[in-house]
Amino acid sequence: MYVARIPNRGSPPAVLLRENYREGGKVKSRTLANLSHWPAEKLAAFEAGLKGQLPAGSYPGLAEAFEVARSLPHGHVAAALGTAQDLGLPGLLDPGPSRLRDLAMALVVARVVAPGPKLATARGLRSETASSSLGMVLGVAGADEDDLYSAMDWLLRRQEKVEDALAARHLCEGTLVLYDVSSAAFEGKTCPLAKLGYARDGVKGRPQVVYGLLTNKEGVPVAVEVFEGNTGDPGTVANQVEKVKERFALSHVVLVGDRGMLTMARVDEDLRPTEGIEWVTALRAPTIKSLAEDGYLQLSLFDETDLVEISHPGFPGERLVLCRNPALAAERARKRDELLAATEAELDKVKAAVERPKRPYRGEAKIAMRVARDAWKYKMAKHFEVFISDDSFSYRRNEASIAEERALDGIYVVRTNVSPEQLTTGEVVTTYKRLANVERAFRIFNGDLGVRPIHHRKADRVKAHFFLCMLAHYVEWHMIDRLAPLLFVDEDKTAAEAARQSPVAPAQRSAAGKAKDRSKRNAQGGPAHSMPTLLADLATVCLNRIQPTDPQVPAFNKLTVPTPLQRRAFELLGVSPRLGAA
Repeated sequence: MYVARIPNRGSPPAVLLRENYREGGKVKSRTLANLSHWPAEKLAAFEAGLKGQLPAGSYPGLAEAFEVARSLPHGHVAAALGTAQDLGLPGLLDPGPSRLRDLAMALVVARVVAPGPKLATARGLRSETASSSLGMVLGVAGADEDDLYSAMDWLLRRQEKVEDALAARHLCEGTLVLYDVSSAAFEGKTCPLAKLGYARDGVKGRPQVVYGLLTNKEGVPVAVEVFEGNTGDPGTVANQVEKVKERFALSHVVLVGDRGMLTMARVDEDLRPTEGIEWVTALRAPTIKSLAEDGYLQLSLFDETDLVEISHPGFPGERLVLCRNPALAAERARKRDELLAATEAELDKVKAAVERPKRPYRGEAKIAMRVARDAWKYKMAKHFEVFISDDSFSYRRNEASIAEERALDGIYVVRTNVSPEQLTTGEVVTTYKRLANVERAFRIFNGDLGVRPIHHRKADRVKAHFFLCMLAHYVEWHMIDRLAPLLFVDEDKTAAEAARQSPVAPAQRSAAGKAKDRSKRNAQGGPAHSMPTLLADLATVCLNRIQPTDPQVPAFNKLTVPTPLQRRAFELLGVSPRLGAA
C-alpha cells in the first residue's frame, strides 16, 4: 500500500490510499480509501508507518485508526472458482448468467473446498455465518437450504446437456472410454434408490446406491449415472453403451471395464451386437482355470516373458493376453495363507466346543451351522474337508485344491477384440490398467469430495448430488493436474512410464516423484502437499474487511499477502487470488 497525491486543478490534491497487485502478468492498482481530510501530522505518520519508518509512540492514535471488522478464508475459494471459470464450467451449465447458475457454482466449489451437507453449505454461504468468502464472491450470501435444493433440481435438468458437452470436449472417435461402478452408503430408508446390495465402498449392512462413472483414458470424468443399490455391475453396461452411441454420437469407441462388469454374457448381449463398440476387459478366475485345464495356459509360457498373446476357439475374433505378475502372485499367496490361518483358528474353536467335557456341542446340523457362520466367512471352504457327526468334528486342508489355486497366483488374462494395428500386445495390458484412473476417482469421491453421508430422500436429489460431485471432481482433477509440481503427485508421467520395465510390472514413480516421497519437499524446496492440505494452506489467504475508526473514511477490503508457496499455486492455476475480492 502507498499514499498517492492526485492533482486536482485549483483545489487541494486528493490524497488516496492505494495498493498495487499483479493480475494476468500485469501490475495494476486500485484505490482503497480517500484520506484527503486527514490532518497532515496523522497523514505523515501513516506514510512513515507504511514505509516501516514510524518510531514507537510517534502517533499514539494511528494503531487504532483501523479495525479488522471481518476476516473470511478466501484463497481456496479463489483457486477452485477461478479454475472452474477457466474451464468454462459456468457456460456449460447455462450460457446466460442467473442466480440459479451462481447457486449451482457455489455448490460445486463448496464440494471442492469444504464438502458437507447442504444445510451446512447454506450456513457457510450466509453473510452472518459465512465460513468463507464464497457466498460474497458469487453474490449468493442470502441463500438458504431451499435455494440450494432448487439449484440442485435446476442442475439435474441440465445433466444430459452438460455431459454431452464434456463428451464432445474429452472424447473423440476411436477413443478409450473407461467405465466402472462403485456404491455409497445411504442414510435413511425412504429413497426408492436405496437398497441392500454388495457394498463396494466397504460400508456393509446399510442401504446404498450404486453409481457408474464414465471417464476418458486420463480419468477426466464425463458422465455419471445412479442405479438402485442392489444393481449388479453387469446390469449397468447397457445404459453406458446406449449413452456413448446415441447421446454422445460416437460411432467408434473402445470401452474398458473390469472383469466383474464386462462379463462374457454382457459382451455377447450388449457389446458384440453393437456396431462400432470394441472392448478391453479381463477373464474371471473360473474361465482362467478352464484355460489351464484345456492346456491353453501353461506356466512354461512365462519362462522368458511375463505376457504372451494367444487365441482360443471359445473367443472368436478376440485376442487373449496372458500375464503373470510376480508381485501380485506373492501378495495373493500371503493373503491366502492369512485367510487359511484365520479359518483354521475358527475351526479349532468349533472342535474345542465339540470335545469339551462340560456341555459339549452336539448335533450334526448345529455343528454345521456354526462352521458355516464362523469359519466359512473367510471364503476358504473350498480349501478344507470337514467331517461332522452328531458328537464329533474334524477337518483337514485340501492341499490339492490349494496347490491348484497357487499355480495360478499372479496370472490374469486380458481379452479384447481391438486389432493389433490399434493396440499392440503390451498396449492391451496398459489399456486395461488405465481403469486405475477410475478407481482413483472413486477414492476422491469418498475422500476429498465427501460423497457420503447421503441424506436426500428423493431419487432426483440423490442423482443431482452425484452429478454435483462429478462436476466437483472435474474441477479438482484439473486443479491436481495443474498443481502437480506442489503436490506429491508424480508430474513426470513419461519418466514414470519409462521406469516400468514391462506393462505387467507395477507402476513406478519417476526419480522426481521418489525424491518428493523421501524429502517431503517439492522441486523448489517447499513442503510437498496433498490436495486437501494445499487447499487448507490457500484458505489462509483471507479477505479482510477493514473498517476505519474515522466515520468519514469508508470501509474497504484488504487481501492477505500470499506466501511464495501460495503465489506459486495461483500461478500454476492461472488464477488471480484477487478473484471477487474487490
